[in-house]
Amino acid sequence: MAPTRPVNLYSALAGFSETYSPRIVGRMNDYDVKIAHALGEHVRHTHDDTDEFFLVLEGEFDITLYQGDGSNETVALRAGDVFVVPRGLAHKPSSNGGSVLMFERAGTSSTGDHHDGPVPGHVDSTTGHGLA
Repeated sequence: MAPTRPVNLYSALAGFSETYSPRIVGRMNDYDVKIAHALGEHVRHTHDDTDEFFLVLEGEFDITLYQGDGSNETVALRAGDVFVVPRGLAHKPSSNGGSVLMFERAGTSSTGDHHDGPVPGHVDSTTGHGLA
């Protein structure tokens, strides 16, 4: 259900401290608008059928992209930067500390349709949590 009042992203971020544990702050059509704290490395993963939009709200957020030919590239994002990871492209977020806003198709798992190895303990494999 869509909120009936505005959501202040910074107040919402102050309401939880878990990293890589997205909170759903809104819904637009069939997409969830999520926020998350980021610290440390996520897990390398792929979303088969949906792109993933990131807006860095605070700090820094890097995304390593893994090409099919075995090469990789790290995109370094800072507060105010936007980046879209195309569907089907393996990627691994990491951060020295920051927070992000994401647009993802509702029901999209934070660890993708496929991921490499075990999910680290500081990464929440979820489709998103509601705000408290």
